[in-house]
Amino acid sequence: MHTTAPDTDQRPPIPRTVWALGFVSLFMDISSEMIHALLPLFLTATLGASVAVVGLIEGVGESTAAIVKVFSGYLSDRIGRRKPLILIGYGLGAASKPFFALAGAPAMVFAARFADRIGKGIRGAPRDALVADVTPPSIRGRAYGVRQALDTVGGFLGPLLAIALMALFADDMRTVFWFALIPGALAVACVILGVEDRAIGEEGATGRPPPVRRADLRQFDGAFWGVVAIGVVFTLARFSEAFLVLKAHDEGLPLALAPLVLVAMNVVYSLGAYPAGAWSDQASPTRLLLVGLAVLIGADLMLAFAPGLWGAFLGIALWGAHMALTQGLLAKLVAQHAPATLRGSAFGLFHLATGIAMLVASVVAGVLWERIGSAATFAAGAGFAVLAVLLVTVFTLIRRAGRDVPPPDGARRP
Repeated sequence: MHTTAPDTDQRPPIPRTVWALGFVSLFMDISSEMIHALLPLFLTATLGASVAVVGLIEGVGESTAAIVKVFSGYLSDRIGRRKPLILIGYGLGAASKPFFALAGAPAMVFAARFADRIGKGIRGAPRDALVADVTPPSIRGRAYGVRQALDTVGGFLGPLLAIALMALFADDMRTVFWFALIPGALAVACVILGVEDRAIGEEGATGRPPPVRRADLRQFDGAFWGVVAIGVVFTLARFSEAFLVLKAHDEGLPLALAPLVLVAMNVVYSLGAYPAGAWSDQASPTRLLLVGLAVLIGADLMLAFAPGLWGAFLGIALWGAHMALTQGLLAKLVAQHAPATLRGSAFGLFHLATGIAMLVASVVAGVLWERIGSAATFAAGAGFAVLAVLLVTVFTLIRRAGRDVPPPDGARRP
């Protein structure tokens, strides 16, 4: 699985559409994180919800996004275009923002989060597939790193804006939620003006693909399903970031400064995303995954057992580092092991599996927190990360063993 990158002088530039999608993600993440940074405390402190309810809302929201990604990815393959679904998805995400400000009960937050995550589901798989469609394989890791880095810049600018607005409006979270509509609208404008679609075909080809049939799923080989399995166990180890906010608040972080949790995480994430993407274009994916899992184990152990705010924030920073090391890499592996005409479906299937895992992980995390305590939640995450290490190791050994077996006479090794 080692790849050799071309000389720097021969490397093509990152396509314009990748940069445009990065800025779309930046603005939408500013909008979403202005809300998400405050939402766990809004639910518990303002609306009186339990931590278990927070876990349920987050888990259902993410699993909804994952299920929708299957259909949006399939549909983008079927119609041969990505941009219309990307636009609909970001438009729905922006339209959901006012309902958080209007919420008078956890049920309305649930509905708003549900609509927001449907939007994420509609746009996610076509967007990730479009990055692969327009990017040469030799720089695909960098392309995903650029988009992810811009996304996570929004991930820390949003909480910083939330802190400023909380100070300006005397901790009025509803007013902050209203302001989140502005960057959401800018994200939609960037899709309309900056993203160029591309007809889906083989590498470098244009033209409309044939309709996707059920039998086409057989084109996904064992390597693709191995990536899906790794992604599932990985997700079980990294439940919703809402629990990071709750952990820091429990350790004494004031309500008005709660967004600093996502600022810290996303600063580390954004700084590491592009270098990690560049590393993935040259190094073994197995090595990067194992390094990322080791960092996640360290994050969970710090959050479980290190005392005080310093321990919580060190764990949060490590959490951001593991995201930088692994999220773009997993996207690259999905694109690498999927046929060009089925990339949207591949990302949809991957996100479906990991989204269901996110639902399970967030619900279990919330129940453990309520019944045993926060240490149990993060210790369980570390346990799942260890399981993911074992899975990556076994999968790598199987792949190496398969390469060592010569193909039958006349057969071509894939």
